[in-house]
Amino acid sequence: MRVPIIGVGAVASVGRDADEIFAGLCAGRGGLGPMRGFDSGLYNGKQLFEIDDRPEGADRTLRATGFLLDAVGQAAADAGLGDDLSGVPVLVGTGLRELRSAELWWRDGAPFGVDRLHFGTALRERFGTADTLTVSNACSASLYTLALGADLLAMGEADTVIVAGVDSITESMHGLADRVQPNPPTALRTLDVNRRGTILGDGAAAVVLRGEHVKWPGGRLWGRLRGVGMTCDAKHPTAPDPEQVAEAMRQAHRLAGTRPEDIDMVMLHGTGTPLNDLVEITAYGEVFGEAAGGPVLTGIKPMTGHTSGSAGLMSLVTTLQTMATGKVPPLVNLDEPIEEAAGLRLVRAQEAKHEVALAQVHGFGFGGVNAVAIVEGS
Repeated sequence: MRVPIIGVGAVASVGRDADEIFAGLCAGRGGLGPMRGFDSGLYNGKQLFEIDDRPEGADRTLRATGFLLDAVGQAAADAGLGDDLSGVPVLVGTGLRELRSAELWWRDGAPFGVDRLHFGTALRERFGTADTLTVSNACSASLYTLALGADLLAMGEADTVIVAGVDSITESMHGLADRVQPNPPTALRTLDVNRRGTILGDGAAAVVLRGEHVKWPGGRLWGRLRGVGMTCDAKHPTAPDPEQVAEAMRQAHRLAGTRPEDIDMVMLHGTGTPLNDLVEITAYGEVFGEAAGGPVLTGIKPMTGHTSGSAGLMSLVTTLQTMATGKVPPLVNLDEPIEEAAGLRLVRAQEAKHEVALAQVHGFGFGGVNAVAIVEGS
């Protein structure tokens, strides 16, 4: 499999398009700020990675939908598709869809129709899309849709597919995280000895996939998708299973026809939680073995927050930009790496220069839904 990726788009707390986000990440500039969407007096944690798109002091409905339309529009424009996507399937990965809108409807009576719970209505109104699908697979959702999009192309069901991921922070999810983190983290510290948990973020990302043998009139060849490995173990509601995380990595390499020693960079899921970081880096070491010291390792969540369903594609878009520029964003807030990461080529403190021809991108979610993508540069 070598599926061309010909368009990208993204929006996050650190920037309103893919280029602005990447510039911020390379500069080590994060989007963490005081909580704006919820009453901070109700929670221990009072900081979030929010996109600042609301009138001061007022929350509003359909923010996730707005992020999605923005990212899809960027990706379509980048690929030269324009605004008419009537013949292009759009696959959306998300954790919570428009749950925040439902919360505002239930609590405050904010106007919100049931037809807006899914994203197909807005995509049809904005782009004329007739074929949309939403996949809710927790924090690996957008990499699951990436795999599905590649399958549609391989089966000849479409010659172009847009794959997207989106989530806005919901008060119920923040409240749940706040209750299990009574001593809330002041920063997201991936792989750090002193990591205390994750911090949520708003975000959306999208990429345009094209059939391997289909010519297109415009757009840029960002790279090629080689394969996506996926596992779903459901062994625990929240805790990751190291065996299945490792199997997702192995499966990705089998599908891509690659080996761990071929990888130049690993884009970590890196949530900054005690268990997830440990499981991820342990599984990586098991799969890569003696090759573990070869790739550079980084992650973006310390600067974007955990953007849930969009996290995998946000990491993929960043990876493609790294391949195009040779710039690797740093893992900020990493002061003292855990023992299991000792000896690895962690990109810390500041941007690194590194040529990346083949990369591995991680996305792991609650319930054991794991996804790992292998992508090569153009």
